[in-house]
Amino acid sequence: MSNIRSLKPNVTREQAILQFSASGIPRFFRNAAFGRLRSVAEFYIPFRLFQAQISNRGKTDQLLVAVDGVSGTLDLFQFNHVPTEEETICLETRNHLSGSLDSAAAGSQLMAKLRRIAYGRGFFRLQGLEIHASPVEEIHIPYWLGFRGSDDRARVAVIDAVRRRFEGAKVRRMVEAWLTSKR
Repeated sequence: MSNIRSLKPNVTREQAILQFSASGIPRFFRNAAFGRLRSVAEFYIPFRLFQAQISNRGKTDQLLVAVDGVSGTLDLFQFNHVPTEEETICLETRNHLSGSLDSAAAGSQLMAKLRRIAYGRGFFRLQGLEIHASPVEEIHIPYWLGFRGSDDRARVAVIDAVRRRFEGAKVRRMVEAWLTSKR
């Protein structure tokens, strides 16, 4: 087991169970198609927090953003300030991914994402775009995993325990790869 520092979850286990159970599909059809909810578990993904500075058209913006420390492919988390002791918890768990990206690689991924966001706002609105990022710390983000299935088939659903929303295929694939790996 490892000691990690995580944001405090905004979703309790009971709320997660309700969210996994309540979807747009009536319970009978959902259970027939995907199997009933078998288990719920907490899970943590490491994110690297960066202080980013974006200069464009003579204007400079400061952002505090986090990119996942596993592959750098998940959605960015944006913060107003560095999480305080009251907003985080330290816990011992084995239900977490190990950060495989070092600060330099995570910084490169972050700058590429921020550049894509800037280009997405309008290529012709860019003039002298410069992006700099410096690492601040690593923090884990809590998730809830819901396991459904029947017989020998299992299916996992993931809820972001901070933003209270279901996650998509990128996070599910990351979790499934972790579950099937030989740790």
